[in-house]
Amino acid sequence: MQIPKEAKRQARELFEFSLDASGRPDSAKALSIADLVVKAAPRHHVQILREFTRLIRLETAKHHAVIESAATLDEGTRDSIFKSLQTRDGGAVTVEVKVDPSLIGGARIRLGSEVWDASVQSRLAALSS
Repeated sequence: MQIPKEAKRQARELFEFSLDASGRPDSAKALSIADLVVKAAPRHHVQILREFTRLIRLETAKHHAVIESAATLDEGTRDSIFKSLQTRDGGAVTVEVKVDPSLIGGARIRLGSEVWDASVQSRLAALSS
């Protein structure tokens, strides 16, 4: 279902109000805004909330990194990757570390929509193509 232009515009405005001084979503502000929209129930409020939630989710994902490796990373390596990601992102990054034996060796790092894949699995896949 398509969202009306007015609902998108209102969701974008609400999204901008939900950002903190550093330009990142503030969860307390976002919850307050969503609560106000529910209580006020303006026209197309469901679509406004869906778009608002989508914008918050996309912005939050930009600052969330997932590090996948074939084996458990030692603390020094994990800290080094974490510091590099913080430097690249310019601020606070949330990090999730996963072990994925199917990578065979190496690691895959995803920060928002960017992916750095240095796994043996990806190299083998590139060779077989």
